[in-house]
Amino acid sequence: MSALVVKPKRGDRRRTLITPEGIALPVTLASRGTRFGALLIDLSIIVIAMIVSAFGLYYVASKIMQMNGQELEKADPAMPGAVQFAIIVYIALLFLLRHAYFLYFELGPRGATPGKRMTGVRVAARDGGRLTTEMVLARNLLRDAEITLPIVAVFSLIGGGLAEWAALGWLAVFALFPMFNRDRLRAGDLVAGSWVVEAPRLKLAEALSTGGAAASGTSQATGASYKFGEEELAIYGEYELQTLERVLRENRAEAMAAVHEAICRKIGWNPGAGDERAFLEAYYTQLRARLEGGMRMGRRKADKHG
Repeated sequence: MSALVVKPKRGDRRRTLITPEGIALPVTLASRGTRFGALLIDLSIIVIAMIVSAFGLYYVASKIMQMNGQELEKADPAMPGAVQFAIIVYIALLFLLRHAYFLYFELGPRGATPGKRMTGVRVAARDGGRLTTEMVLARNLLRDAEITLPIVAVFSLIGGGLAEWAALGWLAVFALFPMFNRDRLRAGDLVAGSWVVEAPRLKLAEALSTGGAAASGTSQATGASYKFGEEELAIYGEYELQTLERVLRENRAEAMAAVHEAICRKIGWNPGAGDERAFLEAYYTQLRARLEGGMRMGRRKADKHG
């Protein structure tokens, strides 16, 4: 069963995803300005890291040269081995900073780079499923075609006439792409099947920390006690835990009710009504404890299929 998306009104950033399991997850698309701000923060971090890396490698190469009785500034044109090594390492670092930076953070539990976290947004799959490596690779490799290549072309063709204008046009088309589609997608999002959505930066209830009411499985609202057995917790894995954390963090009643019903249906409980958050907090805490215990023993369960 594929996900369905309710068609929004013009200008409305709210969306509702119907996941393959039939759960309605309301989300709010990030504004264009917020996305641009997040990108600027991330690019600033990457540029600073590049500069620091360059100075660090220069310092190391200088010290190696001094140990051999030479000065880096007066090195032989043939380029000593220390300099060659520093250049190779720097090129590798540039590649990692440009691509691994986004890949590492967006495939993490929060689906967000430091820039996105600072501006309160994250990447989400448009079908309501989990972000895959292929999705994140596609959206970030396309950034080279959208931004990097045309910028390089502009600077390399300054004064070059028609070619320079073509590069500027190319850059403008991709830069303005999010302005001309309802879902504020850049080309990378369109290809990858992703959205950038708001992620409210709210702390989970104190009950989610060890020792809280959720850890004991007792509802403060009704006094009901929720204890789950091994078979009931073994159904889900790390991906479902992250989804459940997101639902609790965003604290939207309709989403919690839908997830509560889906979990109850899966584990064979009567869903009931009126105590959804307490149930989900208890399930989250006990599932997290089970998964963390498994990881300490060298066992991991990525998702319900793992």
